[in-house]
Amino acid sequence: MDQNPARKHEVERDGFALVPQAMEAPACGMLLSVLGPVAGAGRRGLLAVHEVAALARSMAMLDLVRPHLGADPRAVRALFFDKSPEANWIVTWHQDLTLAVRARTETAGYGPWSTKGGVVHVQPPVELLARMLTLRIHLDDADDTNGALRVLPGSHRHGRLSSPRIQELRAEQTDVLCAARAGDALLMRPLLLHASGRTTSQRHRRVLHIEYAGFILPPELAWHETA
Repeated sequence: MDQNPARKHEVERDGFALVPQAMEAPACGMLLSVLGPVAGAGRRGLLAVHEVAALARSMAMLDLVRPHLGADPRAVRALFFDKSPEANWIVTWHQDLTLAVRARTETAGYGPWSTKGGVVHVQPPVELLARMLTLRIHLDDADDTNGALRVLPGSHRHGRLSSPRIQELRAEQTDVLCAARAGDALLMRPLLLHASGRTTSQRHRRVLHIEYAGFILPPELAWHETA
């Protein structure tokens, strides 16, 4: 298990922490080979890929995540993002508020519902979002020239935020650029406000994004994917 008390404090206080060299270069190269080139911004549903599922449930990754969940972590969604000059986009300031589930079944405390890429999504009670953690594995160096993530430290402690409240927090606080090297991992609470700009370089910014939950869904719901 990750025995870094300073990192645990960072995640609790700021909502994020960088883990240097969570993966070695050969492992990053293997993932890039498996994930391959993509059309558009990236791919969803990657826990169906054997190598991604194996990584998500590996002791190395689980040991990074477990101290921040208070329960055994379960990988419940994996996405691959590839920002490049050919697929270049802005992500505005937001929180990650939805879970990917197999089907829509009305459940107390869950909603509103939506569909993304043919997959049903739902917003759970906010206290459950606080029991999740995202692991973002950088497969390229990321900085301010190729769309590295920006975050607003501590914003995860304010719960689910309205658009006016997001603007207030943006005016009150200074955001932080999460620059990283290939192989570094970013631990991040879903409720943390985050954004990213367009790339202005010729380099890729490829990230494997894995979401972990420290809770069990109600019996009427099921995760769309899990490892």
